[in-house]
Amino acid sequence: MKATVSWQQALTFSGQTESGYQQTMDGNGKAISPMESVLLAVGACSSIDVVDILKKRRLTVHDCECDLTAERAEQPPRVFTAIHAHYKVKGDNLSDKDVDRAVALSAEKYCSVMLMLKGNVNITTSYEIM
Repeated sequence: MKATVSWQQALTFSGQTESGYQQTMDGNGKAISPMESVLLAVGACSSIDVVDILKKRRLTVHDCECDLTAERAEQPPRVFTAIHAHYKVKGDNLSDKDVDRAVALSAEKYCSVMLMLKGNVNITTSYEIM
């Protein structure tokens, strides 16, 4: 996997992946910040897992939303110290056992972004079936 980040102006940078996708990031709040990108990556990566795991179990999923809350260190570098991911899953006949298992498998085994942060960031999860 490769990507290129290019300075545009002031503290604005444009990133492009080798697959051709682009993202603008900024250090002055004029676009998504790099830390916001990491937080979104946690939620997207894990949500992909949750939906995929439930679908592989032949369950019908209508919606999955992941609300993320992060805490950062007070002093530089202002790394994440804790992230909580709360999943809101809607589907047909979903049980607590099904969703709990999918969330746990994502956090403990499949979500590469969460696993990359593990050991440095306290990551917790919760869920509700809508």
